[in-house]
Amino acid sequence: MQADTGSAEHVPVLYQSVLEWLHPQPGRPYVDGTIGGGGHAEGILKLGARLLGLDRDPDALRAAARRLAPFADRLILRQASYRRAGEILKEVGWGRVAGIVVDLGLSSLQLGDPQRGFAFREDGPLDMRFDRSGGETAADLVNTLPEDEIAEILFRCGEEPRARRIARAVVRARPLSGTRQLADAVAAAVGAGSRPWRVHPATKTFQALRIAVNRELEELAEGLPLLMNSLETGGRLMVISFHSLEDRLVKQTFRRACGETAKGERILPGPRPPSAFREITRKPVRPDAAELAANPRSRSAKLRGIERLSLPEAQAAGESRGGRN
Repeated sequence: MQADTGSAEHVPVLYQSVLEWLHPQPGRPYVDGTIGGGGHAEGILKLGARLLGLDRDPDALRAAARRLAPFADRLILRQASYRRAGEILKEVGWGRVAGIVVDLGLSSLQLGDPQRGFAFREDGPLDMRFDRSGGETAADLVNTLPEDEIAEILFRCGEEPRARRIARAVVRARPLSGTRQLADAVAAAVGAGSRPWRVHPATKTFQALRIAVNRELEELAEGLPLLMNSLETGGRLMVISFHSLEDRLVKQTFRRACGETAKGERILPGPRPPSAFREITRKPVRPDAAELAANPRSRSAKLRGIERLSLPEAQAAGESRGGRN
């Protein structure tokens, strides 16, 4: 989505890079799977494309609808995970699309509202749900899970090396209800005290809880192959990630789709079938110096892309013809 600049202003990350790689064409169908405040979507629509915008967060959809009102005749909005893009495309009668963008970052709208619980600059409830209509909150997790399960979440979803120490402190501090209370408990657990720090010691804890609450890694693992299947020939999927867990999953999924094997994976003998995809960003695209200066929180953003070379039915037809010769 966009980086947090300390205000509600929407600053889409890697905006120009997304448009250059996606190369939207007038009249062609595209998907923004995490529409957020509508920054990337606006760029796509300004180039004359049609767009299906998805988001799990109804507040984000309302913000996007206001921003994108001038393009309403070429825009469809739905509250849904990008994982459901394929079925929604069928519902609206679009079929496969020319391009998809998924931005896995939090929006300034989400970060800037203390009531959402994503940040701890201001105190707020420990919620962290993208869709607040149901499901467990971060407060539910930290107040009910055993210490070892909290530690597992912090390590697996936040890559927090002090996971066990922090989990122990969280359990001792229960019940926890506010973001400041949790942040203070983490800082005390790691001995941060009142010393200044470049990155707050609770940052990885908040990341981990948010990812666990919204099942973000599961969504990504399940959603990427489904999104790739929604592309037409020549269609591109562009994904912006913000931490190594996401980026690693995107990279591995893309390379596997392109016919590459993971390290240590066994290669079967015989000729390998041609891949239906090609990776178009062998190395991730990063923000340039100008964007970093204007938007320092974009520093961790990485953009990766993949392009469909052929459709499954066309590949099957070719193999069938080859078998008859």
